[in-house]
Amino acid sequence: MVARLRDAGDVRPGPVSDALSALPREALMPQAYVRRSADDEEPRRWDLLDWAVPADRAELAQVLYSGVSVLVQHDGEPLLGRTHSSRSGGSITSTSTLMSLTASLLDKLDLRPGLRVLDVGTGAGVSAAVACQICGDQAVTTLDRDPQVTDAAAARLSDLGFRPQVVCGSGEKGVPEQEFDRIFVSYSVTCVPTALVEQLAPGGKLLAHVTSSSPSWPGLAVVRRTADGHVTAELRAVEFAHRAGHGMERIWLGEEFRQRMATDPGTWTQRSMLAPPEDSERGFWLAADHLLGGLVRDYSSEHLAIGAPGSGSWMRAEPVGHRRWSVTTHGPRDIWAELQDLARRWRAADSPDRYQLVVDADGGQRAASECGRLSWRLPVLRPRTDGAAS
Repeated sequence: MVARLRDAGDVRPGPVSDALSALPREALMPQAYVRRSADDEEPRRWDLLDWAVPADRAELAQVLYSGVSVLVQHDGEPLLGRTHSSRSGGSITSTSTLMSLTASLLDKLDLRPGLRVLDVGTGAGVSAAVACQICGDQAVTTLDRDPQVTDAAAARLSDLGFRPQVVCGSGEKGVPEQEFDRIFVSYSVTCVPTALVEQLAPGGKLLAHVTSSSPSWPGLAVVRRTADGHVTAELRAVEFAHRAGHGMERIWLGEEFRQRMATDPGTWTQRSMLAPPEDSERGFWLAADHLLGGLVRDYSSEHLAIGAPGSGSWMRAEPVGHRRWSVTTHGPRDIWAELQDLARRWRAADSPDRYQLVVDADGGQRAASECGRLSWRLPVLRPRTDGAAS
C-alpha cells in the first residue's frame, strides 16, 4: 500500500512513509465493516469482519491495505468487545480516512522527533500512531468527541507500545492550557476553530480542511505561527477533503434530481462561446463554493452538471464543436450566468489558486486573493454542547 502511495506521489520517502510501512493496520482496526447491500437497497446491510476469524482475514486484509476508507463503527457502538456479526439499518458513524489523503497531509506537517502534536479526530488512531512513531508518544495528544472511539484507540495504541495522551472532548476547544507544534484536524470544518489557533506554539503549523455545506469544492487551511507569535494563514484549493464534522449541515443531489439534470429539457437551452471554468482551476471553484453557495456538482456526469437543491435549479454544459457549448438551465437561479460573472471577477483577481486567510482577534475569518479583489467571510463556528466532530 505504501509503495503505491509513493508511486502516486501521495507521500514522499521519509519519516511518514517509513512509519506507515511499519504500522500493522490490523492492530488498530482488528474489525471493520463491509457493505453487503446494493446502492439502492434499504435498509443497508453490513458484515463486521474480524481479524480473529481466520475466514475473514483475506477480505479484511484487502480492505485494510487497499488504501480505501475503512468503516469502523456503526451507530456509535462500543468498538471493544464486539461480536462477529451483521448489521442492518442505521449508519456508519466512524471511519478511517482514505489513506492517500491521510498520508499526504501527514507529510505536509513535517513531523520530527520531539514535536508536540495534537491529532483532532482520533478515528481508528492511524494518524496518532504515525505521530507517535515519528515524534515519540509522550509528545502526542489525540482527541475525539466519542468515548467509544477514544477507549478503543487508547487500548490499541497501547498494544503497539504507544501511550499518547488520549482525550475525549470537543475538537473545537482542543486541549486548553496546552500548546502544540503541529495540529492536524481529520474532519472538515466551516472555519478554523479559534481555540486551536490559540493553542498553536511559535513555529507551529495547523492543517484543517474547510468546506461549506457543499461537498464539491473544498479548501485546505494552512495556519502558521511565527517565532515571534504572529499568525499567518492561507486557504488552498484542493481536490479532496476529509468528511464533514459531526453536526455539520450538508447538501446533496438526490438520485431523482440527478436524473432530471441529465435528461430534462430545462427552462431554456443556448449556444455559448464562453467556456466553463476548467476542473483544474480549483481556485475558481473554491471561490464559487463560498460566494455563490448552495451548489453541488454531479461528478458522475460526463460533462459539467451543477445543481442547487435548495431552489431546484440546475445547469448542464456540453461541448458542441470548436469553442461552442450547449448550455441548459432550469429553475429560478441562472447558475450559468452566476458562474460566468464570478469567473470574470476571479480572472480580474489574477486567477488565484490560494487565498490569504485572515484570522481576526474575535475569531472571525476572511479569505482574500492577494490583490484583494476577491474575498469572502467564513461562517462563524458555533460550538456544540455535545462535543466536536470527529
